[in-house]
Amino acid sequence: MSLQFLAAVAVFSALITSVAAAPLLEPRQGGVTVLQSHEISKFKTYTHFASAAYCQPSTTLTWTCGTNCEGNPGFTPVANGGDGEMIQFWFVGYDSLLESVIVAHQGTDTSKLTSILVSADIGLDGLDPKLFPGLSDDIQVHSGFADAHARAAPAILAAVEKTMQEFSSNRVTLVGHSLGGALALLDAVYLPLHLPLDTRFKTVTYGMPRVGNRAFADYVDKNVSSLTRINYKKDIVTILPGRFLGFRHTSGEVHVRNSDSAWVSCPGQDSTAAGCTIDEVPNIFSSNSGDHFGPFDGVMLRC
Repeated sequence: MSLQFLAAVAVFSALITSVAAAPLLEPRQGGVTVLQSHEISKFKTYTHFASAAYCQPSTTLTWTCGTNCEGNPGFTPVANGGDGEMIQFWFVGYDSLLESVIVAHQGTDTSKLTSILVSADIGLDGLDPKLFPGLSDDIQVHSGFADAHARAAPAILAAVEKTMQEFSSNRVTLVGHSLGGALALLDAVYLPLHLPLDTRFKTVTYGMPRVGNRAFADYVDKNVSSLTRINYKKDIVTILPGRFLGFRHTSGEVHVRNSDSAWVSCPGQDSTAAGCTIDEVPNIFSSNSGDHFGPFDGVMLRC
């Protein structure tokens, strides 16, 4: 075993220990709002779309992916892509019940090493000005997520434009779980820069890691409308990468409480309110990796 490896382990252990022992970065925030059953049920259609993104492209293009496809019978697929490794699976189509174009991204497939390495690349970098024209240099995001997004972005934009034209729609809904949630959030910043100004967007993510720095979170809060990021109980992914590395969650958190399984709407960025993610999962030692895939109102995020 090399000295370099031992040194790296020591540094990592020291960082984790310091983070686990560190106090909250901000004063505890105020109360939460408990969602009612009819409010929770409205998310199920988006949950099925996010789950379907894990299915093989051959089944999402024909909309024959089983329970998840059956959960959204009004969906018409238009295009899909990705190889599940360097490019996460994605699909685009139109849902007649939502009257919206749907863009869904696959999350991290832990059986694929390349996919894991994408999530492990935790540096913060600026966004490509060709894809994100006009954004401030202060806005930085997880470099692995940005690279993964860039590989599919032009094809997804073309598919969205085609679907909007074919179905005469100005609504676009973005969904994804885990890494797929991060890609959906980047799409929520990217697509408005290239689509007509009257396009209406909705973004729903599940088990999403932190995507960028505070400048990014501030930009999202100001410019991305109708964003909800749903976290399940003690999911470890939702507290990564750490705030001590400069990452920050956007507003819009809905947390499924570990204590009673209630769905609560949490205030502000990286909410410290009682019953929200940071309160229930203050560090990796109090997390549960088994919570990453749900269930979200009875739906497990997998094909």
